[in-house]
Amino acid sequence: MPVGYMQNKGVIYAFLAYAGWGLISIYWKQINPGIDAVQITSHRIFWSLLTLFLMLAFKGGFKGLIVQIKDKKHLWTFALAAILLTSNWTIYIYAVVSGHIIETSLGYFINPLVNVLIGVIFFNEKMRKLQWIAVVVASVGVIYLSIALNAVPIIPLALALTFGFYGLVKKKVNADSMIGLTLETGFMFIPALILLIIAEVNATSANSSFFSASIVDQLLLIGAGLITTVPLIWFANAVKSVPMSTIGFIQYLTPTITFLIGLLIYQEPFKPVKLVGYSIVWVGVLIFILDNVRNRVRLRRSTSNA
Repeated sequence: MPVGYMQNKGVIYAFLAYAGWGLISIYWKQINPGIDAVQITSHRIFWSLLTLFLMLAFKGGFKGLIVQIKDKKHLWTFALAAILLTSNWTIYIYAVVSGHIIETSLGYFINPLVNVLIGVIFFNEKMRKLQWIAVVVASVGVIYLSIALNAVPIIPLALALTFGFYGLVKKKVNADSMIGLTLETGFMFIPALILLIIAEVNATSANSSFFSASIVDQLLLIGAGLITTVPLIWFANAVKSVPMSTIGFIQYLTPTITFLIGLLIYQEPFKPVKLVGYSIVWVGVLIFILDNVRNRVRLRRSTSNA
């Protein structure tokens, strides 16, 4: 198969994955507000694990899963990853269903910058001058928002940090993405199941739990498994053939779509003071992107001249 064809196909998969992650907020918004974020996250874990088991059975991937389970050295690393991922999911779903979609977009705009800082702190990676400038500018934007709104933007920072440290933990193990997610959801399966049972027992109103919900809501909760795993598969197919530098650009599709959904579809309030703060962050992100482009061009030239 020609390399160009594989890369083009991979780019399509990358766009599908990041567009899917951007559009997922619409999906969560369709679920009855009586079902809270913790319940939705618990259902996401429950049905994702079942979906992943079916996919692994279809692919014959249980052997790889068993190998990872037997690796006691890395098993607790997956447990930590599970806690971080579950925290990220819960914060995101809470933000979406409570009318803070725009704030989630800010979290995923600054996430790549957080990743760079994590690389410096934990892996002694060197940051280029423009990368430092990008981080400083974005930080100024966050500080401005904190002062102007008299509140720290907790949701964006929590999303960026939980996902950034999730990536850090995942770097410690080399596992297939589907097997990794299966282990992570597996670790949280029992707590999720307990929470779902408690929700059923303590349901005080119609549509406040799975069995009292409408058929539509039940199908949406069951479908959480598919909408969680399918974009992951698309992403896994993308990274096989697409350079990570290209993936790095496409990843901004997710927060861009999320921002537009919050602003245009759900018409969340976006005061001028927020526009100023977000604009400063966007300038930092733009500097970061331009630095990546410049570095990529420089590497290409040095390779061609070698």
